Amino acid sequence: MWEQERRRRKRIKIAAGAAGVVLLLAAVYFGMAFYFTSHFFFRTRINGWKTGGMNLEKAENKVGDGVEDYLLTVFDRDGGKHHIYGQDIDCEYVPDGSVEKLLKQQNPFRWIVAVFQPKQWEVPVTMKYKEELISGAVAGMDCFQEENIKEPENAEIRLGEDGYYVEPEEKGTRMIPEQVLEKVKQAVSAGDTQVTLGEEDYINPEYTRESEVVLEAMNRIQRYENAEITYEIKDYEEKLDREKIRSFIQVGDLYDVSLKTGEIEKYAQYLASTYNTYADVRAFQTSSGDTIEIGGGDYGWIVNKPGEAEQIKTDLEAGEPVSREPMYSQRPFAEGKNDIGNTYIEIDYTGQHLWYYENGTLVTETDVVTGNVSQDNGSPDGVFKIVYKESPAVLKGEDYESDVTYFMPFAYNVGIHDASWRNGNFGGDIYKSSGSHGCINAPLEIATILYEKVKVGTPVIAYYREPVELSAENAKISNAFSYVEPEEEENQE
Repeated sequence: MWEQERRRRKRIKIAAGAAGVVLLLAAVYFGMAFYFTSHFFFRTRINGWKTGGMNLEKAENKVGDGVEDYLLTVFDRDGGKHHIYGQDIDCEYVPDGSVEKLLKQQNPFRWIVAVFQPKQWEVPVTMKYKEELISGAVAGMDCFQEENIKEPENAEIRLGEDGYYVEPEEKGTRMIPEQVLEKVKQAVSAGDTQVTLGEEDYINPEYTRESEVVLEAMNRIQRYENAEITYEIKDYEEKLDREKIRSFIQVGDLYDVSLKTGEIEKYAQYLASTYNTYADVRAFQTSSGDTIEIGGGDYGWIVNKPGEAEQIKTDLEAGEPVSREPMYSQRPFAEGKNDIGNTYIEIDYTGQHLWYYENGTLVTETDVVTGNVSQDNGSPDGVFKIVYKESPAVLKGEDYESDVTYFMPFAYNVGIHDASWRNGNFGGDIYKSSGSHGCINAPLEIATILYEKVKVGTPVIAYYREPVELSAENAKISNAFSYVEPEEEENQE
């Protein structure tokens, strides 16, 4: 009986002790839970700082401990580094509630688990700074020093050895201070340790190689270059190629592409200088078999320089290659280097003889009477052309009027006509003392043949075989080869 009572009391004591232990542990557990409602779990780190067991104020102070060593690295778009130091802008940590939020989301009843599961948290180190100091710090970065700044450059259209090309734009390094400052402020306020600048933070070129205005300018240049002109000139090869066309092109500051009128006019002048045969001195094989040199007159090719210049511009604007003749204001009877050809009238003033050839065959020839050299009425020499034909005609001068059946002028008012008053007397030395006023007198039957067969535009090659000096007005007007300006008479006292 006694033994049973002793055992019962012992069980009661054990139960009471166990209950006490449980109550003690419960007290400790709930006490610690209560503690961790306002303190962080042990083995907690925030931003790398040990904050276990700290209340909110101490934890926030610990998070802000590194502010005095704060460093913001600013990366430019080329990867260059620039620095803003916290101590230079009087940085101070300003809690933004992130640490408090961590504490509130902490479950205090899990404090035992936290002993075995350490926590690592990251929160922004939000800060405040002095406005005037941060502005100065940003302005003091080496990327804002003038000696380190390269201005942006627009893309440029240039002419190289192989033609026009686009020199790419240069971005340069000039930043927009206001935008950089704003980004730095935002980074510092957020406690960021780095910030990267973008294209929007720079003053960039206005025009790049991809700009529409640049592409349009290059397209226009290419159209001009494509408009090569192959000139159709018999016996010659002449081409206005793209290399020459490039010298006509000019590009303005705003990529406006235009043509240099002056350069085009120079090229038209070159064509005229090269291919004009008007009044050229020519080597001519006479019917007598010898070769003479004869110039003057009004026969030959004449390039219409203004018209050609305008046509070149029109062709270039069209942008397509073309083959055409130059623009002429006068064409000879025959094309090619020998623009006299093999159909022409030949007059030997010294021999007082005329020949007419058609396609290389002699059609007719005759003795003639030409201008009276003793009275300064010598017929104009040179290379001319039949201007028109008239039948009948009345020849008028200051002191004469003559009716003729056929008249074929070739040098101003000088022409070939019949002369019935000669009574069949032609040739010899008649012209030296009893010649005409300048015209070529021919027998009626020959004048008839010439009138019927000779076409307007047919070349007339007229020459002397001895030196002469022609000073009559008709020789001047007709650009005679042997024309000389008459000497002015000296005043007699």
